[in-house]
Amino acid sequence: MAGEIRNDRLTPALAARYAATFDREPQATAPQGIHWCLCTPDAATAALGPDGHPANDGFLPPSPLPRRMWASSEIVFHAPIPIGAAIVRSSRVANISEKAGRSGALLFVSIAHETRADGVLAVEECQTIVHRAAAHAGATTLPSQTTLDDAGHWDWHREVLPTAPLLFRYSALTFNSHRIHYDLPYACSEGYPGLVVQGPLMASLLLDLADRMRGADALARFTFRAIAPAFADAPLQLLGRIESDSVTMRVRSTDGNDHIIATATMARDP
Repeated sequence: MAGEIRNDRLTPALAARYAATFDREPQATAPQGIHWCLCTPDAATAALGPDGHPANDGFLPPSPLPRRMWASSEIVFHAPIPIGAAIVRSSRVANISEKAGRSGALLFVSIAHETRADGVLAVEECQTIVHRAAAHAGATTLPSQTTLDDAGHWDWHREVLPTAPLLFRYSALTFNSHRIHYDLPYACSEGYPGLVVQGPLMASLLLDLADRMRGADALARFTFRAIAPAFADAPLQLLGRIESDSVTMRVRSTDGNDHIIATATMARDP
């Protein structure tokens, strides 16, 4: 299937901006998750569609369904990405499938990425994007209540407040111009009650939690799935439960809604 190769460099400036976004001091090695800020889309502003996404998604297949979201990712961390490294990312469409959901037709596109740093395979990822029909006038998109799968015991716990500046900074790092993350009137027109927190931002917050709890390059594998949207200025709980060499992780709102569910495999013992 179709694919592309993109080149970049992990500059010290980018690493410093990434650390500042997550209220961290710069580290000697780049944190896990920074690969989402490399080889980003670079469509011209004039080439953006009404929602802020590029109207032409490059090598991705065209879709008659205009709304898109990052549904899930399965990631293998092979090696750290050194600061200053030359980056080459190869991407290809791995699978396309159509399904029917509660909101109508859905198109799932899976993309296989390989990111190399100075010629060394650093990250493999299978990313799934879902396309949906346009929002109807007056429609609302709210988090769905989930069944809690625990008795409240978590080994890792941290509360964060996803403010509008945090969303803006993450969009800037990833060159993401999707308007639901920074244009409040547009987000409301799509049926959302506020600015939508980026799925990969919530996933990055979980990776940052693992880094805080276990140190740099803590994970060998990380899989996440978006369950329901989260919104700016509503507190989020970052949770992790250790089970042997694996970790069950959640991004959960204070009212009990899960927004991201994730599993991870430890790279090493503490």
